[in-house]
Amino acid sequence: MLKFSKEELDTLDKIISSRRDIRGNNFIDKEVSNKKLKIILESALKAPSVGYSQPWHFKIVKSDKQKNKIYKNFKKSYIKSFKKFEDRPLYKKLKLEGIKESSVNVAVFYKKSHKEVLGQTYMKRSGEYSVVCAIHNMWLTARALNIGIGWVSIIKPKKIRKVLNVSNEYKLIGYLCIGYTKNFLDEPELKKVGWDKEKNLQDCILK
Repeated sequence: MLKFSKEELDTLDKIISSRRDIRGNNFIDKEVSNKKLKIILESALKAPSVGYSQPWHFKIVKSDKQKNKIYKNFKKSYIKSFKKFEDRPLYKKLKLEGIKESSVNVAVFYKKSHKEVLGQTYMKRSGEYSVVCAIHNMWLTARALNIGIGWVSIIKPKKIRKVLNVSNEYKLIGYLCIGYTKNFLDEPELKKVGWDKEKNLQDCILK
């Protein structure tokens, strides 16, 4: 049985604790090699999945043309979302994506199985949660490679599918911007700017 040392646990904790959501104002003009991208994507394949369904699929986006179309979709959605945060003027000052600045974008999709999936009978969305686990593997692996990832969620999935020419049997779970960064902040950016306070373990335990 494979066992790990205290030092390896400490390294894992450092990687988890230093993972950051990277925005466009932090990406630098340095290409992520196909070799490094392959390592990141292969780590996703090692994620847990309900019923060993492995329902994840990836669309790699490198062309400026496609990135610009995705960015335009983001921009429209971002402006529309201003109304939801009218009482928080900080929202308009935040840089919330790095679509054009990052080396490569990866759209991560979920595809529903045509057969019954073990463990998915009552929790229908557990397949989608499996894809989220895959994304988290990618994020931590990228950090271990000193590469940043930013997750863009202010977009309309149907529009993104259309831009990327992906059929509607695939559901967009995450749109990721991947690239080298000038620095990894010592704390999450939204914590640093005072968007919200950090929870501790006790805050998260139900009584």
